[in-house]
Amino acid sequence: MGIVASTPSPTEGVSVEFDVHTRIPVEGVIALAEKAGQAIMRIYESEDFGTRLKSDDSPLTQADTDANAVICRGLGELAPHVPIISEENKLLPHSIREGYQYCWMVDPLDGTKEFVKRNGQFTVNIALIQGNEPVMGVLHVPVGGDTYFAVKGRGAFVRRKGVTTPISAAEFNPTDSGVVMVGSASHMSDATKEFVGLFKEPEFKQLGSSLKLMLVAEGTAHVYPRLAPTMEWDTAAADIIVREAGGVVLHAGRCSGRGELLEDWKDAILKEQPLRYNKEDLLNPCFVVFGKRRGA
Repeated sequence: MGIVASTPSPTEGVSVEFDVHTRIPVEGVIALAEKAGQAIMRIYESEDFGTRLKSDDSPLTQADTDANAVICRGLGELAPHVPIISEENKLLPHSIREGYQYCWMVDPLDGTKEFVKRNGQFTVNIALIQGNEPVMGVLHVPVGGDTYFAVKGRGAFVRRKGVTTPISAAEFNPTDSGVVMVGSASHMSDATKEFVGLFKEPEFKQLGSSLKLMLVAEGTAHVYPRLAPTMEWDTAAADIIVREAGGVVLHAGRCSGRGELLEDWKDAILKEQPLRYNKEDLLNPCFVVFGKRRGA
């Protein structure tokens, strides 16, 4: 029997290589966040929120669902090649997500509990992630209509009643007395009490949802310690806004979804590491938000 040489496949080594270049205008994302805010307000002003509980016992309302539909449809039109990670969408495995060069990180209604309480302290959060870093963030407040936004390297802004102005975190010295903190003076974990104990006679401001980070970004507060669990979509948009306002959002040690601290926050925060996004586990570590620290 003779030897028969195999014939190479005509497609062997044949491929098409291309780069996708696109522009995503921040105004398009702002318009989308505001449109989602309008969908939320229709439910907010109605008699029935359509509230039900998710598997983790957190509330889900019709407003969450409607806003998510508006955002996902709009982002699909604005940037059809950029995948979307949303609190209200099915999460794809990290083996797929780790290949994303860019992705959207979305919380269509951050502060659902605040929404149900009707206190107005809830937001629409849309962030664009490049690799593991937020590079664009839009945070819209449906009640009142304020919109905060930032693009990496271009500064941070707030739009109120159609007027856009730059915002900047306040400069402070951590050793000063009267540092303004975001949080409750009467409801703190032991770790948060330990953190607060490092400051002289701190003052406190309270606010719901990711608006707490906006207090630091706008300079009305200096520090926001969050030594408790959150998810990436809770912080991504606010994170880039704080960064562009001159502040920082620093990793303060891993924690469990139940709030158990898995690392010493004091050791972690000394490393001055920013939060990372589109990780295998989308649970954030604990973090601390600082304004402009003198000498840092």
